Amino acid sequence: MTILVAVASSLMWGVADFLGGKASRRLSALLVVLISQATGLVAALLTATVTGSFRDPQGYLIWGAGAGLAGGCAVVLFYRALAIGTMGVVAPLAALGVIVPVVIGLFSGTMPSVVALVGIVVAIGGVVVTARGNTSTARSPGHGRSIVLALGSAVGFGLLQYAISGGSQYSTVMTMVMMRVTSVPLLAVVAYTTLRKARGGSDVTGGGRRLPIWLLTLIAVIGLFDVSANLLFAFATVSGELAIVAVLGSLYPAVTVLLAKIIDHERMSRGQNFGVGVALAGVAMIALGS
Repeated sequence: MTILVAVASSLMWGVADFLGGKASRRLSALLVVLISQATGLVAALLTATVTGSFRDPQGYLIWGAGAGLAGGCAVVLFYRALAIGTMGVVAPLAALGVIVPVVIGLFSGTMPSVVALVGIVVAIGGVVVTARGNTSTARSPGHGRSIVLALGSAVGFGLLQYAISGGSQYSTVMTMVMMRVTSVPLLAVVAYTTLRKARGGSDVTGGGRRLPIWLLTLIAVIGLFDVSANLLFAFATVSGELAIVAVLGSLYPAVTVLLAKIIDHERMSRGQNFGVGVALAGVAMIALGS
């Protein structure tokens, strides 16, 4: 059962990331994240009410707040990277966040296994190969920036998973609630400030036009998929072995890459495909050896 839950979380994350990248090409990534996170907050509050989770021990508060800060920043960077870069390149790079818990473990006196250390080297090698790009992407002005944004989001996602794991020891549902309670107001303030600075809002909302219903619905679906994926991952870390859950939970970039190839017909060079495969293999090794 734990394996199915972990795989389901990867599928939901992968779909949410693909849709988030698509939506961020029509609307500011900041607004996409704000609306989707607000939808996730409503879903988390309803879940907490139905399950009676408000009475859970409050040790989740700090962990949830930290997860909200890290996750909110990471998703904004990630969606922006997906919007200006190649999804097949950006998604695997963001998955390198699994390195973060290993580094945290080093500072806390936990020595990673040989498999994890080799995985770090393999993953970094894959990043280097992937980031080089093919002739067309290397000349693209957004390629280099998307790489930097993707790596920045990887740090945030790594901190997010670490915080979710900590908060889930007290309450999985309330960790999700606290995440959204922290991230939504922060994103709202940043979005308001950005809108105020933008001339007529054209830099943020695309000329101030009213958002179509289909786009709002799409963003709401992204929020539901994202919070559901977080919940499933949190439940899996509590009920199963973290090493196995982490491996399966790190497979979500494969879903995003596959959807980009099937739906958007994204093309990558052989070198990039090889680099993506190496990076994903490294991610799996890190998670397996952690």
